[in-house]
Amino acid sequence: MSTAPSALSPEAKRQRLALLVALGLILVWGANFSIQKQVFTAMGPGGFLFGRYLLMPLCAIALLLWRHGLTLPVLTRQDLWDLAKLGIIGHTLHVGTVTYGVHWSTAFSSSVILACGPIFTLLILRMQGLERLSLPQMAGVSLAFGGVLMFLSDKLLGGNWRAGGGDLVLLVAAGLFSYYTVAVKPVMQRHGPVLTMGYATLLGGLPVMLLSVPAGVDAPWSVLDFWAWVGLLWSIMVSAFAGWLAWGWINNVRGVARTAPLMYLMPPMAGLFAWAL
Repeated sequence: MSTAPSALSPEAKRQRLALLVALGLILVWGANFSIQKQVFTAMGPGGFLFGRYLLMPLCAIALLLWRHGLTLPVLTRQDLWDLAKLGIIGHTLHVGTVTYGVHWSTAFSSSVILACGPIFTLLILRMQGLERLSLPQMAGVSLAFGGVLMFLSDKLLGGNWRAGGGDLVLLVAAGLFSYYTVAVKPVMQRHGPVLTMGYATLLGGLPVMLLSVPAGVDAPWSVLDFWAWVGLLWSIMVSAFAGWLAWGWINNVRGVARTAPLMYLMPPMAGLFAWAL
C-alpha cells in the first residue's frame, strides 16, 4: 500500500524558499555585469557610484522607517561599531573596488573572478575556526587558485594591462565580499537583516558618495537615455540594495558554507547575458 508523502516541515519549506531566492539572485547578479558595463559607458564608474550612494541611503532610511517606524532600536556603541565595520568593508571598500574592476575588465571575466568568493569564504571560515576543511576541499581550493592564476596570467602576459589590472582589483573585491559575508551573519542574527542592511548602507555609503561627488557633478545626467536610466535603477535598487538584503537573509537561513558555492553559477549566467546583449 502506498502512502502519501509527508508534508514538508516549516524549516524545510524555509530552506527551499531560501534556495529558490538564491538561484533567482544569481540570475540577477549574472545579468548585472553586462548592465553595469553599459551604464559605465554612459556615465563612468564615478558617476555610477555617486548615483548609487545617493539612492541607496534613501532606500535604507525608507526600509528602517517601514520596519521600525520613527523609533529605532537603541544600539550600543559596540553594535554601531560592528555595523560601521560592515559598511566600510562591504560598501566603501568592496563596492568601490568592484565598480572600477568591472569597468576595466570585461563582463564575463568579472563574473569569473568574483566567483572566486567561495574560495576566500572557506579559507576565512577555516581561519576563524568556524569550519574545518577536508582534504578534498583543500584540493579544490588549491585547484581553483591555480585556475585563477592561469586566467590572470593569460591577460597579463599578453600585455592587456587594463583588463588584467581590472581582474586583480576584482580578486581583492571578491575577498572583501567573502569577509563581509562571514562577518555579517552573526550581526544579522542579533539585529535582523533590515536593521543590519540599513545601518551598514548608511555608515558605509556616505564616504563613497563624498569621494565621488566630483565625478557625479560631471556625469551627463541630462542626456542619459531611457535604457541608461533603467540600467542605473536596476543596478542600484534591484541588484545592489534588494540583492544584498536577500543575500544576508539567504546566508542566515542556509548557512554561509552551503550558500557560498552557489556563486559558481554566476559566470555561466554572466556569459550568456554578455553574449545575448
